[in-house]
Amino acid sequence: MPSEAENKRQAARDVIDILEDISKILNTNLNRTELSLCVSLIENGVNPDALATVIKDLRREAGTSRHGPVDPQGAE
Repeated sequence: MPSEAENKRQAARDVIDILEDISKILNTNLNRTELSLCVSLIENGVNPDALATVIKDLRREAGTSRHGPVDPQGAE
C-alpha cells in the first residue's frame, strides 16, 4: 500500500500533467519544470497575474519566444 507521502507526490504529478495539457492547448510554451515553478510561486503567495506579466515581459525583453521574434507591440 502506498504511503501518504507517495500519494501526495502522485497527486502533484497528476496536477502537473493536467496543467501541462492546458498549457499546450493555450500555447503558453511553458515546460513541466516551468509550470512546477509557477505553481510553487503561486502556492507561496505570488500573485498569478503579476507572475504572468513578468513572464511575458521577460520573453519580450529577450527579444524572442520559443517560436521566434515577439511582436514589439506586445501581441504574442
